[in-house]
Order: sequence, then structure tokens, then C-alpha cells
Amino acid sequence: MKQLLGETNAAEQQLVQQWMSEDPANQAYYDQLKRIWESSRQLAAISTVDTDKAWEKFQQRINKSEEGKITEQRSRFSWMKVAAAVIVLVSLGWLGYSLFNTDAPVKELLVQAQQQVVNDTLSDGSVVVLNKNSSISYPSKFKGDKRKVNLKGEAFFNVTPDKKKPFVIDVNDVEVTVVGTSFNIKSHNDKTEVLVETGIVRVTKNGKTVELKAGEKILIGAADTAMAEKQVVSDQLYNYYRTKEFVCDGTPLWKLVEVLNEAYGTHIEIGRAELKNLPMNTTFVNESLDQVLEVIRLTFSIKVTKTGDKIILE
Repeated sequence: MKQLLGETNAAEQQLVQQWMSEDPANQAYYDQLKRIWESSRQLAAISTVDTDKAWEKFQQRINKSEEGKITEQRSRFSWMKVAAAVIVLVSLGWLGYSLFNTDAPVKELLVQAQQQVVNDTLSDGSVVVLNKNSSISYPSKFKGDKRKVNLKGEAFFNVTPDKKKPFVIDVNDVEVTVVGTSFNIKSHNDKTEVLVETGIVRVTKNGKTVELKAGEKILIGAADTAMAEKQVVSDQLYNYYRTKEFVCDGTPLWKLVEVLNEAYGTHIEIGRAELKNLPMNTTFVNESLDQVLEVIRLTFSIKVTKTGDKIILE
């Protein structure tokens, strides 16, 4: 409640942020409570009840009692007044949220991530993490027999389970269908990659469907007429934009370079073919590009040359 009132200090604010980041369900719960609180404030603002006048009358009645009891009763009833006000606001908030959420017209919402990663919680509690230069559009409330959204770019989804209403993502000419699971979708250079972290995901293109389980992925090209073969996920680099970590476990250098270029907006090239498949075994956590390049240089005893806007490993 202090967080919603803006009364938290720096330490309390950090604890709240840590709690929300530990579990997507915590973030969803906080977002829902925030919506309820904001609704209650709106209802309170339009209330026609003159609470100050009512309280003044109540005090006049109290003043008729013995002088020795006045201080004690005022203190007790002052607390009760605040408590009652909070209870009324929260109750009205729940009622208002329920009513408004049902009767309000459905609007198409657009969330865009430009130069920073964006977290968003949908009306069903599903959590979406958008990578930079990505966007997602969806209705303010899901109706009908599907929860349908449109994605451009890359996003990680943690979908709230609902067997009666599957979650469907349209990306390029590919349709991804889930009931409740977590997975990553990336659309880049006319290719769509779907990678499953937990649960089961169905990927459909041109009427053909492939089912992916946890630890599997598929890469589909825009010009592909046949469905691609699913593959085993070999590393955790796809997670970098939401975990702020580059996890390398036998990862070939070319793949790490590819992700570094994407993450830092740079143009790193491998100057010698024999370096491309050298395996990297380390984890970078919130490190600068220069620090990462220095580790690569020392690991493989190679040169890192900067020429204009290019960085060449040789």
C-alpha cells in the first residue's frame, strides 16, 4: 500500500522491485492491485458524500461526553476513520474494477520498445518482455475463444494457463498457439525463431503444424514452403535481454558475436575462419562490451582491432 501511495523510502522501493522481479506472478499481482487502487481513487473523486461535514457532526456528539474521555475517543476514532476510509476505497475499487473491466469497450493497445527493454502485463495476467526495437498489439480485454496478439521483433512470453481460451501470437506469416507456458519468439531478417522454455507450443505455417516441447526450437524462413525441422536448444544466449547475462556453455564464437552485435548495436567481425567455431565457456553479467571483448581476446589469444565502426577479431 505504501508503494501505491508513493511513501516508500529507497530501501523499501528496492525490496518491492526485487519482489516483483523474482516471479512474473508477483508483477501481475502488483499490476492488478495498482489498477484497483487507481479505480478506487477515481470513484472517491466523484463521490458526493461530504465526509468532512459528517465527521464534524460526529465530533459535536462526542463533545457532549465527559472531558476526560474526549482525548482518548478522538484518538481511537481518528484511527477508525482512516481505517474505514481505506476499507471503503478498496471495496469500491474492487467493485469499480469489476464493473469497468466488464462494461468498458475493448480497445486495441500497442506497446513499443525502442531503445530499452519493456515489461508488460496483459489483462489475463500473462507477462511479456519486449526486446529493443520490438512491439506488440493486443486487445484491452480478451473476448471470444482466443487470446490473440500480434508481435513484431522479439519477445519472451510467460502465458497464464487457460485451456478454454488458447493464447495465439501472429508473427510474420507464422501462428504460435499455447495454453500456458513460457517461450521466446524472435522475428529478424525474414526469419522467425520460436524457442520453448517450459510447456508445449504449436507452430503453424501454411496449414502445417509442428509441436515444440521445453528445450526445443524451430527457425522458419519467410520463403520456406515446407515446415522446418525442430532443433534442440544448445545455449541460453536468447535470454540476454531479460536476464542481462550472456551465458556461454561451449558456445561457438560466431554465435556469441552475433548476439553481441544485436545487444550492443555494434558491427563485430571474425577475421579468420578458424576462429568461428572456437568454444566459449563463461558467463558475462552486466559487463561492458570492452570487458567482454577483453575476455575473448585473452581466452583465445587473438587481436581485437577497431577500424571505423567495425571491430575485427583476428
